[in-house]
Amino acid sequence: MDWPARAANLRQWTNNGVRAPHKPLLLLYALGRYQQDADQELVYSAIEADLKRLLAEYGPGNRSTPAYPFHHLVSDGVWEVRTRRGAGSPGSGVRELRDSGAAGRLTPDLRAALRRDPSLLGRIARTLLDLHFPPSLHQELCEATGLELEYAETQPLIPGRRPRSQALRELVLTAYEYRCAFCGYDGRIGAIPVGLEAAHVYWWALGGPDEVDNALCLCSLHHKLFDKGVLGVSDEHRVMVAQRFVGHSPAAQDQVVSLAGRPLLGPQPGTPSIAAAHRSWHATQVFHGPSRPAMAS
Repeated sequence: MDWPARAANLRQWTNNGVRAPHKPLLLLYALGRYQQDADQELVYSAIEADLKRLLAEYGPGNRSTPAYPFHHLVSDGVWEVRTRRGAGSPGSGVRELRDSGAAGRLTPDLRAALRRDPSLLGRIARTLLDLHFPPSLHQELCEATGLELEYAETQPLIPGRRPRSQALRELVLTAYEYRCAFCGYDGRIGAIPVGLEAAHVYWWALGGPDEVDNALCLCSLHHKLFDKGVLGVSDEHRVMVAQRFVGHSPAAQDQVVSLAGRPLLGPQPGTPSIAAAHRSWHATQVFHGPSRPAMAS
């Protein structure tokens, strides 16, 4: 059995680029718990809060229930559910899962394969991370799901997967004149820029193109916050800050809250700005709106 391939082909509801990371997040969480206790069953009522937090932090802005992946992941052959009455899930209803004492874990075949080849766990995790999340979130997701992987193990490893453009970073940094489009940071060591990154707007992991009109030059902090949905870009090419973000310290106010409503810095004339379709995808699938009003000048 090619378990990484099975993980790469989880059945997910898709429609016009809508994100549905529910099953991948549950499977990452289950792999992390397997590392801690290979024989442990995960009782729905005991892990519901953990799964809600993962969906709230790494899923789309709309609220969703962890009951959906807990029940439906069974159909992918990597997860099993049993209740007090025996094998089989009672359905995707929250009350039914709680009242029946529903508990899930990796299937016996997958657990046996992991015992035979411990490195398989890392390959499955890398597949899920690369297919569903940008690299800026990989290590953080490992920590959030309890996965103990070396950083190198979280790098993409999917045969036949289209390679990332090696030239994109330089093209994007040039387009934005080597400064963060949100805050203007332009640090260098000698002639080498440091802390500046090319951020995909429509995530590469979900099919976004390696093109300048699908990227921003951002500092490391604002890249992470952009991928987490704290920051976004409006139709008017201004910075959006999610109302759900709260930070009272001077640093949080200066580096995040004060960005609300600021016009983007760049790109320079003659280079394409963010395409409307990519901007719209990020606003609906990543940004945790609504946005804060612009700061009074």
